[in-house]
Amino acid sequence: MDFNEPAASGASPTSQPPSVFDVCHVGVVLRVVLTVQLVMALALAFPAPDAAEAFNRWSQTTVATLPASLLWLVLACAARRPLRRARESVQWLFATGLGAGVAVLAQWELAWLAQVLTDQPVQWGWPQVPAGLTGGLMGAACLAWLKHRARSVLPAHAAARLAELQARIRPHFLFNTLNTAIALVQVDPPRAERVLEDLAELFRQALAAPQGRSTLADEIALSRRYLDIEQLRFGERLRVHWQLDPAADATVLPPLILQPLVENAVRHGVEPSAEGGWVSVQTQAQAGHLVLTVRNSVPQQGALPFAPGHGMALRNVRQRLRLMHDVQLGFAAGLKPAAIPGEPALYEVRVRVPLPEKASA
Repeated sequence: MDFNEPAASGASPTSQPPSVFDVCHVGVVLRVVLTVQLVMALALAFPAPDAAEAFNRWSQTTVATLPASLLWLVLACAARRPLRRARESVQWLFATGLGAGVAVLAQWELAWLAQVLTDQPVQWGWPQVPAGLTGGLMGAACLAWLKHRARSVLPAHAAARLAELQARIRPHFLFNTLNTAIALVQVDPPRAERVLEDLAELFRQALAAPQGRSTLADEIALSRRYLDIEQLRFGERLRVHWQLDPAADATVLPPLILQPLVENAVRHGVEPSAEGGWVSVQTQAQAGHLVLTVRNSVPQQGALPFAPGHGMALRNVRQRLRLMHDVQLGFAAGLKPAAIPGEPALYEVRVRVPLPEKASA
């Protein structure tokens, strides 16, 4: 199964909305399989005289229901592209018909096993009717959940984007940048022009469509623009280290994921310190995943007065990454002890998401 569906030919990779039948994610597979098994366990518990017998019946039916659930998911994943363009009635017919088909197949498998073990003949007719109806109902319920999930992605994504704007594009950053550009106009006009171009690109990305997608390479380029602006403000107080793996550049990410992390590092690690500090950005392709690490120095005693943050930017970054990558996302943030004893601690944000299929092959 591929976990990052490529864009249609001739279209931008950031312009395609997710398919309703985008069931190729590990999180969706786990939820569907566990829900089906829970429903079967509850249904078989009604006629069972005790818990042991209920568990025994459920374990026997799992031999058939688990492969049937996985078959439904595999076929739905394989058909997701044509179903994206299909009419809604066709989507419902596909989901219910496929559910009924795999359920009848599971019922036949159980009947065949019973024939092998007890010599009971396989009966055709009525035994397949309740199985087909139950499978069709489960397929329809799964499609209803997938549609609800698809509808909830864009509003939640947009709400996170709007909340993040308050933490990311702060008025004093805009004013400081404009004042820097004004000061450079007289002494270094080309440099002032570059500053304004970088600022314009930052705001263009900030106000882009919330349902868009970006790549790690684009995120790095945008963060470089931001750090170039901040370098003019802090001068030698800001030291930036890049350690980039080109093999991870094509990783698909929500827009403006890296820049808020870098801005947090500058705001909380460099700005409060009279001596300044450092920011480190590292990317690495590792075992089919991108590992993105942003580290920064921590102000020591005697730091300049500074209002602590509320973690809004980190929460928004985590939420938008989870909307795209679900349970495949790895996200951790916090203070880390220094590698060398006696050295000051550092703050680290680590993100782990799947690489595109071609990049991880």
